Amino acid sequence: MTVVGYGAFRPPGRHQRLGVLTDDGLVLDLSELAGLDLPWPELLLQPTLDALLTAGPAVWREVHGWLAELFADPAPLAPYRRPVGGVIPALSFTVADYVDFFACEQHAVNAARIFRPEDPDPLPPSWRHQPMGYHGRAGTVVASGTEIRRPHGQRGPGDVGPTRMLDFEAELGYVLGGPASILGEPVTLAEAAERVFGVVLLNDWSARDVQFFESRPLGPLLGKAFATSVSTWVTPLDRLAAARIPPPPREPEPPEHLLGPADRGLDLTLSVSVNGEVIAVPPAAGLYWTPGQLAAHLSSGGAVLRPGDLLGSGTLSGPDREQRGCLLELTWHGREPLALADGAEIGYLRDGDEVLITASAPGVGGGRQPLGEVRGRVLPAVGAGSA
Repeated sequence: MTVVGYGAFRPPGRHQRLGVLTDDGLVLDLSELAGLDLPWPELLLQPTLDALLTAGPAVWREVHGWLAELFADPAPLAPYRRPVGGVIPALSFTVADYVDFFACEQHAVNAARIFRPEDPDPLPPSWRHQPMGYHGRAGTVVASGTEIRRPHGQRGPGDVGPTRMLDFEAELGYVLGGPASILGEPVTLAEAAERVFGVVLLNDWSARDVQFFESRPLGPLLGKAFATSVSTWVTPLDRLAAARIPPPPREPEPPEHLLGPADRGLDLTLSVSVNGEVIAVPPAAGLYWTPGQLAAHLSSGGAVLRPGDLLGSGTLSGPDREQRGCLLELTWHGREPLALADGAEIGYLRDGDEVLITASAPGVGGGRQPLGEVRGRVLPAVGAGSA
């Protein structure tokens, strides 16, 4: 039995509490174990992961070890386990800050080729020298299953209305923990990597027409601010030991604060479905910048790292069409519509479309282990008649 992740949930008619989801589709209700030998009850008998995140890596390892012993003989736990379909999942931690990075070289190259096909060097000058990203809105990070309202924005000069180019972005989200760092004092790569509690799947919904108009010269604002969905189950990094891999070759060598043994990536494979049909299988193994590097670079200018910080990897994409992690790339900005099994051809998402992102990783001892899922259905814009 494999731990898929920690998360928050509500049994019908009861208060929110913490649980552990396993790959057999059952949730261990930690609040029901209060009478047993429960380590760190002040952390685990909580409605969210906030206290556990703050406690730091030494405590995380102790809790992981206790769980491993507990699940070695799961039979006595049967009275405390519930089918995942019978509970209401919730956002499992308070998002402190949200930063979305641009860490996949293939995605960066594809996006540049779509909009600047004549440019001989598709990457921005600084791209291979340091991680690039933008600060998002923590307040619009939502739990998987939350329905997504089509947003309004300015699509061009004097052209205001609901986006016509609603997109998903298949990403990894790294959840940070440990006590807050000190303002103005950078965190080393090794320390930053230790702060990564776990991984969620992340869909950074994007209004492409709004984003493109407003992002010259600064980064996105309304085009990305309306919603970011995350899986409700956080897979601890310790549970992904078999998925840890070296980074890809880099040229030039990264700066000193981004070098060291903690520079390790994750060999995960995502699957993206629209209305139940798989349309993409983006890989994470080729990410140019790794989780520890993102956190270390963020702090290198003096920014504070806080428990509950969420760092998005940016869209995951591979060299083949079926590995592209967003419709911008899959349809080459609508120029090559995607044919669905129901006969429809789409450039971007339609009202009523449901996007589901799942993932798996190599398991310790062989096989594959699942992560959580992130799901969202598109609702019509308020006042959509003004399109």
